[in-house]
Amino acid sequence: MPVDGRSHIRLARPSRDLAVAERFWADGLGLSVLWRAAGGSEPGEHDLLMLGWPDADWHLELVTEAAHPVEPRPTEEDLLVIYVDGPVPDDLVARLEAHGGRRVESPNPYWNEWGVTLEDPDGYRLVLCRRGWSNR
Repeated sequence: MPVDGRSHIRLARPSRDLAVAERFWADGLGLSVLWRAAGGSEPGEHDLLMLGWPDADWHLELVTEAAHPVEPRPTEEDLLVIYVDGPVPDDLVARLEAHGGRRVESPNPYWNEWGVTLEDPDGYRLVLCRRGWSNR
């Protein structure tokens, strides 16, 4: 089957400011910049930033288009959850906050009990869950 559990996943989102978003995701969380492209001012041309860990089967794509800006519209349930499988390091949370993140309470008590939730500069939520995926 062409689509299975080993298929690579791309999470694509609009961003207000790629430089600010990069600070949070790369400098804060530690993702690598996998690809960057500068668009032009014509409709359909956009600036692109792809972030991830080089050995991961997923990456995050952030885009902005000067000619047709799309305002991010995250909800409190739009989550990117990373299973840390252990305590969430305080220094990691502090680094994310120092790089534009904001720690928030989740409306879902599960995430408050088992993790730390932060909003990125565009309002999307990152949950660092202290459980392992096998412990879901």
